[in-house]
Amino acid sequence: MAEHVFDLEKLNQEFEKKKPEEIIAWALREFSGKIAMSSSFGPESAVLLHMVSRANPATPVLFLETGYHFPETLEYKERLTRLFGLKNIVELTADPKKKAEVVARYQGIPYEKDPDLCCQINKVEPIDRALKDYDAWMSGIRRHQTDFRKSIRIVEEYSTKGGGAPLWAPEDSKGGHGGPPLHKISPLANFTSRELWWYLKEHNIPNHPLSEKGYLSVGCWPCTRPVQDGDDERSGRWAGKAKTECGIHTFMEVKDKEETKEDKKREGPGIRYSSGI
Repeated sequence: MAEHVFDLEKLNQEFEKKKPEEIIAWALREFSGKIAMSSSFGPESAVLLHMVSRANPATPVLFLETGYHFPETLEYKERLTRLFGLKNIVELTADPKKKAEVVARYQGIPYEKDPDLCCQINKVEPIDRALKDYDAWMSGIRRHQTDFRKSIRIVEEYSTKGGGAPLWAPEDSKGGHGGPPLHKISPLANFTSRELWWYLKEHNIPNHPLSEKGYLSVGCWPCTRPVQDGDDERSGRWAGKAKTECGIHTFMEVKDKEETKEDKKREGPGIRYSSGI
């Protein structure tokens, strides 16, 4: 397995001035054969899907099939798959035994009784298992979406791949890092909602069927509501609860800048920086 070690601070400074398409091209080249993207096929998903499809339509697209999607989302998924010529949609599902136990424990409505556990079973654990097969993961998250996402960097390094347990695991199961890190790339980090809208319009890409009904961000149907005028675009997710993230972007620990610098000192001149844009 190839080792990918970068000067992340320098790389991110460079990428702040690059177009998403340039960042995608770099990522697909740098992590060739070991990179996937994730997509919810929601109202904002089409932009990254379109960009990636133009670079390599065979890129694996990880889709979390929770069993709770709106029919409109599944229809949109099929439509975009055909329209963009996507060749590798990978559907991820929960462990059936574990899901059945949770559904039974909460009388068929785990999303109401314990939404964090529902997300963990149906989203976090499946994507955690899938990402073990990759060295890099592309996501469409943006800084304008939530307070948590304001601080994301375009390229981040996670230190749990291959051995260390994710943050959702019981405390006594957390081991040391046992393999190469996972890099996460967010090419649209700087994109605003207006820029997404213009991109869809410019490329004549259809909107999600629920967009016109006020759904600006769409997840599972039990936990998604239309957005009210003046509210932020993700306010319809888990409305009335403090919860703002399903967990797939928060369950792994990001290496901070100082840790990356210390790693560089320890590893010495073997560190390489690859921009290749």
